[in-house]
Amino acid sequence: MFRLRGNLRRAAFADFFSPANQTAVSLRARQFPDKQPKRQSSGKRFNVPHSAEFVARVSGIPTMARLPYQDSADGLDAAFIGVPIDTGTSNRPGARFGPRQIRVESALLRAYNSGTRAAPYESVMVADIGDVNVNLYDLKETCKRITEAYRKIVATGCIPLTMGGDHTITYPILQAVAEKHGPVGLIHVDAHADTSDVALGEKIWHGTPFRRCVDEGLLDCKRVVQIGLRGSGYSADSYEWSRAQGFRVVQVEECWFKSLAPLMAEVRAQMGSGPVYLSFDIDALDPGFAPGTGTPEIAGLTPIQGVEIIRGCRGLNLVGCDLVEVAPAYDTTGNTALTGANLLFEMLCVLPKMKYY
Repeated sequence: MFRLRGNLRRAAFADFFSPANQTAVSLRARQFPDKQPKRQSSGKRFNVPHSAEFVARVSGIPTMARLPYQDSADGLDAAFIGVPIDTGTSNRPGARFGPRQIRVESALLRAYNSGTRAAPYESVMVADIGDVNVNLYDLKETCKRITEAYRKIVATGCIPLTMGGDHTITYPILQAVAEKHGPVGLIHVDAHADTSDVALGEKIWHGTPFRRCVDEGLLDCKRVVQIGLRGSGYSADSYEWSRAQGFRVVQVEECWFKSLAPLMAEVRAQMGSGPVYLSFDIDALDPGFAPGTGTPEIAGLTPIQGVEIIRGCRGLNLVGCDLVEVAPAYDTTGNTALTGANLLFEMLCVLPKMKYY
């Protein structure tokens, strides 16, 4: 079993058996006495998730990675937040339940990244801040609510790590992010370009977010890369519009049977030091690995390649990330939500200020 490093593990053990915790009035302290915020040698306190060494994974109310919950981004360097909508979906609905199931499956996550030796809970103050209060009956109203919620998050300096929800949500999120940072670079991992203009008379749905972002000047188009695009299309060149804007388009055929580490070295050079947003649609992965999604396309990326892409973002000026389109109803084993939870953890582990052992 992967073990917490010395200082956190000893502190957890001491907290768990301390007399003060036996009489604590806080329900959280009574249930989870082992994982209150810990003070590091620098004097700064960080939230530490509950460890299965001391508190069973089946215990407690699910939060992302078993982190503490708080109702705002105040005092946080990063925050997990859910946006449970699927009213922009064009095929199978169900992504509104994605954030909830990702939280459930994230109980399996531990405190350290054994592959990269990242120590997120010794590096950034992070918590789960719940869900945006969406309107399931009015997509445009929900987009307004998302933008307003994210304005408040980014105003504090907090980096949002978002659990979707369908891909519509990236558009209102980027409205708030670009308001603070200016036009951002974008690393977009997906089976679909999501650059359609209109369908059934509507301009806002999960096939249009990046078209709307370009319309509003939210993206630095020379720093946009789309990875994993594939499937049948409405024209012979489904990605002509993307290329015309200056996007780099990496179709899935360019990714088959190879490591994507060399590609990500090129992407890092392209992104430079400017602000970058990472948007990862779970349907970028082959449905054999991630069946729980609304618009699956065969012959996709592997989870290994997905991890390579995210780890390849290390060193970038990431100002936000999202993981979208997990639809648990089609995910009979829970593997899609589990994969989504792990990819979100990988995103946390490449944020600025991350400490590595």
